[in-house]
Amino acid sequence: MPVGHVERDIIALRTRRRLRIRRKIRGTAQCPRISVFRSNQHIYAQIIDDDRGCTLVQCSSRDCPIAGSRKTVAAARDVGKELAARARAAGIETVAFDRGGYLYHGRVKALADGAREGGLRF
Repeated sequence: MPVGHVERDIIALRTRRRLRIRRKIRGTAQCPRISVFRSNQHIYAQIIDDDRGCTLVQCSSRDCPIAGSRKTVAAARDVGKELAARARAAGIETVAFDRGGYLYHGRVKALADGAREGGLRF
């Protein structure tokens, strides 16, 4: 199915935003980066150490025990809490938040709030 010009413009805007954010945020061993991706049905987050180029911890609405629908703000908050619990178990307390070009609103904000509730510091 071909992509229309409106969808192409939205993708281009997100890509420019994502690159602008990544110029400023870099994950290190002391302060790794939380990278967020959201699709229409799920939300994914991973904690990345850019110096070594590896993923330290990951969580998504596909593998977390979540009550109800997987594409709601509540599910994103649960993913954030689970990600924070896994990060704390791995010894990670401070992170930099990379919203991946998405606006800090809705499910992305809920994931960040859930991670803060779980004990991560941004």
